[in-house]
Amino acid sequence: MHEPGARMVASHPLPEGFTEFDVFSLGSCLLVEGLLGFSLNAVTIVAFLKVRELRTPSNFLVFSLAMADIGISMNATVAAFSSFLRYWPYGSEGCQTHGFHGFLTALASLNFIAAIAWDRYHQYCTRTKLRWSSAISLVGFVWAFAAFWAAMPLIGWGEYDYEPLRTCCTLDYSKGDWNYVSYLIPMSIFSLGIQTFVVLTSYQSIAQKFKKTGNPAFNPSNPLKALLFCWGPYGILAYYAAVENATLLSPKLRMIAPILAKTSPTFNPFLYALGNENYRGGIWQLLTGEKINAPQTENKSK
Repeated sequence: MHEPGARMVASHPLPEGFTEFDVFSLGSCLLVEGLLGFSLNAVTIVAFLKVRELRTPSNFLVFSLAMADIGISMNATVAAFSSFLRYWPYGSEGCQTHGFHGFLTALASLNFIAAIAWDRYHQYCTRTKLRWSSAISLVGFVWAFAAFWAAMPLIGWGEYDYEPLRTCCTLDYSKGDWNYVSYLIPMSIFSLGIQTFVVLTSYQSIAQKFKKTGNPAFNPSNPLKALLFCWGPYGILAYYAAVENATLLSPKLRMIAPILAKTSPTFNPFLYALGNENYRGGIWQLLTGEKINAPQTENKSK
């Protein structure tokens, strides 16, 4: 009964630079990230859809972030399955699809993190409520903007290829040629640099406001810390590949960046759903049936 399986494994040798333990460990990390992120974001999504009191424009941004993050978690789960097989079973077209899907959901997630920071700034510092028309337009723009940058490698500006483990696909930085650099610089400025700036300045302003009022609703330093922890290593690796041959780095070292990036869907529900008094109450109502007692004003809900 075991011989066919043994032959299948034998026919797919380990990726260069990885041991059997490495592949199993990385696959396990991806599986935990995928399943945990999927579960947490699924609860966030269902709570928004089921609990009427949660359906506000500000919470629509949190819901949209969860939709992007559940996509990242699904992408990680596919990568985990492939890691346990020790090879990518879906062919070159599947690799392109996986790379596009991963990039689309990652870029959307980064943009929604910035959108929530911008909205929180206005709620706390200018006392301006987000309108439904603005929220819907913003969400539509984010998905279209992310789709544009994720689609470019499919038509030749940038390229999707296997990550060092060769069981998942992302933007190919191994060549570091002009095609890669010319795509990387504008994409990273418009999809990571501006977002980091918005998160930094928004929460700095919120922190100053909390210092004056002495009544912090949340820790304003945590969103930026989580953003830099999850996506900083990927940004560093991407820019390192623009000036040096990234393949000279250890394959295991290069896998740290995607593994850390895929922890983002696990952190975000704690920062933006469970860390939000109003949204937390809605999740509690979903799970237990007990009504929300949190204040219903937009400013208090964050």
